[in-house]
Formats: sequence, structure tokens, C-alpha cells
Amino acid sequence: MIGLLYRDLKLAIRAGGGFGLALAFFLIVIVLVPFGVGPQTDILAKIAPGILWVGALLACLLSLDRLFATDYEDGSLELLATAPLPLEALVATKALAHWLTTGLPLTLAAVAFSILLNLPTPGIPWLITSLAIGTPALSMIGAFGAALTVGLKRGGLLLSLLVLPLYVPTLIFGAEATRRGAEAMPTTTPMLLLALITLGSIAILPFASAAALRVNLR
Repeated sequence: MIGLLYRDLKLAIRAGGGFGLALAFFLIVIVLVPFGVGPQTDILAKIAPGILWVGALLACLLSLDRLFATDYEDGSLELLATAPLPLEALVATKALAHWLTTGLPLTLAAVAFSILLNLPTPGIPWLITSLAIGTPALSMIGAFGAALTVGLKRGGLLLSLLVLPLYVPTLIFGAEATRRGAEAMPTTTPMLLLALITLGSIAILPFASAAALRVNLR
């Protein structure tokens, strides 16, 4: 698993579709928002939690279609499916690699990006915490969508349509936790629900994704 993780990390960085592209897209979204809604700091502070979470969510979508597609096209996925490593572990490893190259950099960069939207200082730690807890679920759900569409040509649009509705609960609770933290309100409930979504995704979706891969490899 460690060798596969190291391989996927190198491929993600070499392909140019890893953290660099995701961070650039995240930055563009954050920079464009003040042009659309105006420079009023009070308005930006109110919408900052939602915009930051939406930007991170959309940035996570950029590299999902390459999770299994590259290996499927060159035949590596069939070899990996017959290897001693279970397909469930393969899915979990690829989701972890996606999070390390996308979710983790977005979480760290959100500190600087939150300043551009005038997010209140008390909300910044909660933004980082919610992203750290929620982005693994985005990668795991994305791996499930990628497994469903791996055998389809030009499946990127279909992948987005499948994954975006599943992202909505994570978006709602992540943005709500950040908003409550910025307003000095209790954040226990949205944070617990966010953690529950992540733990549930990690526990269930590797098996569902492995089943989808087995169907597509027949």
C-alpha cells in the first residue's frame, strides 16, 4: 500500500493536476467573489464560510476523473485488481493520495484565502478544522464516483453530476461549523455531523467502490 501511495503521489505531481491546479482554481474563485458581490467587508464576512467551502469543494472535483482512468487506460488497473492487495485497499489508498495532493493543500491554503474574504478571526481555526475533517469525505466520495464512471469515455461531466449531490451534506455542515465559529456560537453539532459523514464514507465507500470497479473490469 505504501508503494502504491508513493506511486500515485508522484503521478499526481508530475501530471500537473494535483495541488497546483486545485490551489490555483481555489484562489481564482476567492479572488472573483469580491468583484461579483462588491467590496463591502460586512457582506464578504457573512458569505465567507460558504464561499470558502464551495471553492474547496469545486477544487476537489478537478482531478477526480484521473483517479482510476489513467490506470484503466494503460491496463494497470487490471493488474492491480489481480494483485494480492484487495480492491478495497486500492480504493482507500487512491483516495488518500487524492486527499494528500488536493484536500490537505486546500486546507492549509484556506488560512491565507480566508483573509481575502474578511472572514472573522475566530472563524479561521474552525474553517481549518472543518476542512481537515470534511475534505477526506470529499476524496472518498469522489473515489466512489470515479469507480462508477471509470469505463466510460468522457465521463468527467457524468462524474461531477454523480458526485456533487453527495457532496451537499459535507458542504452544509462544514460551512455551518465555520459560520458558527466566526460568530462565537457552539459548533459541536455541525462538527460531529461532519465527522460522522467522513467516518461513514471511509467505512462504507471503499467496499462500494471496489464493487463498482469489479463490474467495470468484467
